[in-house]
Order: sequence, then C-alpha cells, then structure tokens
Amino acid sequence: MGFLKVIRTWALRDKMPIREIARRTGIARNTIKKYLREGIVEPAFQTPDRPSKLDPYATQLTAWLVSDQRKSRKERRTAKLMHADLVKLGYDGSYERVAAFVREWKGERQRAYQTTDRGTFVPLVFASGEAFQFDWSEDWAYVGGERIKLQVAHIKLSHSRAFLVRAYLLQTHEMLFDAHWHAFRVFEGIPGRGIYDNMKTAVDKVGLGKKRDVNARFTAMTSHYVFDPEFCNPAAGWVEPACRHRFETAGEGGRLRRMFATRAIVCGS
Repeated sequence: MGFLKVIRTWALRDKMPIREIARRTGIARNTIKKYLREGIVEPAFQTPDRPSKLDPYATQLTAWLVSDQRKSRKERRTAKLMHADLVKLGYDGSYERVAAFVREWKGERQRAYQTTDRGTFVPLVFASGEAFQFDWSEDWAYVGGERIKLQVAHIKLSHSRAFLVRAYLLQTHEMLFDAHWHAFRVFEGIPGRGIYDNMKTAVDKVGLGKKRDVNARFTAMTSHYVFDPEFCNPAAGWVEPACRHRFETAGEGGRLRRMFATRAIVCGS
C-alpha cells in the first residue's frame, strides 16, 4: 500500500486524528492536512537503478535452489555453501546478499504454495460493507442497425449481492473509473476492499503468489476512494471474482443474463 494511501485510509476511513497520524508517521500535521486537502494521491518517485553484484549470478543461484528442492533436506546446500560456490565462479559480493536472495526466493515459493497448490480460496461469507467484486464480460447489441460488441462491467456487493451492470465500447481506464463511480453512487457507499481478476487496466505484471505490479492509475483510483484491492491467483478458477459467475448463473443476474443471451439489445443510437 502506498504511503499517502495509508494516511488517507487512517484519516478518511478509520477517522484517526491528525495528531495521531503525525505521531505515527513523523510528518508535520500541516503537511498531512495539505495532503488531505489537496487530494494528493501518491507522488511519483523516480526509483534509481542500483545494479547488484549478484545480478549476473542470479540465474545460476536460482537453478541451484530449484535443484535442491528435489533433494532431501540433509543433501541441500546452505546459503554459505552457495556463496562459496559463487565465489569460485567470480562473485566478489557479500554473503549477506546471497542469504537475502535465498530467503526471498524461498519466501515467494512458500507463498505461492500456500495460495495455489493447497487451494486457498476467497471466502463465500462476507460482512456488510466488507467487500465488492468487479469483473468484465462481453455481450452484443444492435445500435443504429449495426451489431457491435459491448464490454460489460459487473460490480456486485459481496454481502447483499446487490449489483450494477454498465456496458461500454472499450475496457479502458476511463470506462473502469466510470463504472466504479456509478456503482458507489448507486450503492451509496464504498466497501473496505475490492476483489478483482488480473485485468490489464489494474495489473501491469503478475508475480508469484499474491505479488502484483499494480497499475499507477488504478492505484490512484483505490487511494481516491480509500479501499484495498485484492487480486485472484491466475489459473485458479475457484478464487476468481464470483460477480461474473453469479451474474450469469444465479438470481436476478441469471435472469438478466438469460435475457441478454436470448434477445439481442436493440438501440436506435
């Protein structure tokens, strides 16, 4: 979560006093008030490129770690032995950097195992105001006599299953933001978190387990509305947002979806 988003969450959602936010962050109260008053979402910081001495050996080190996973625990090499082997190959960096690489690699593998291989799933029971689910689908309509493809945004409250459906021509950020604005207007509130598939307008890159490179414009939207986004695991159908599936198969959404499927929408313009 971005630093300024934390401040906005504490102030706007958790109603934490400015004095307490200043105490926790070490930032002056006037500066915090300025951030909140001007609607600043997140400053753009230029991350410097700091190459590591370990970078040329990362592929070899990863290969050793993968190979060791097939061996018994007693046969696996320790980080110190791997560091010694890398030194023989020409590595002149510190042991601590190698140990940190090994810890991070094992941690990511463990998180991936816990969230995919063992079937962790999004719970089907939610508290009121806890979460909403968002997804896209495609439908067809006749507009001015021309058959066009529509991108349909589905927004469903996880607790009450109340939903909103809006159709657009494209799946762009502008359409995504518009769908959220109308949903929160109709629902008359904003839940604490949103559950998403790994759509391109939200995620730039999908990593192992829960690791995501979230799009900057999408992050700005979540900071503006002060809710936490969650993303489903790729290729794990049991944890994908239920909004589209339920919309297509159950209750009011099922009846509406069957109407769309059996009778094309016709608009004059």
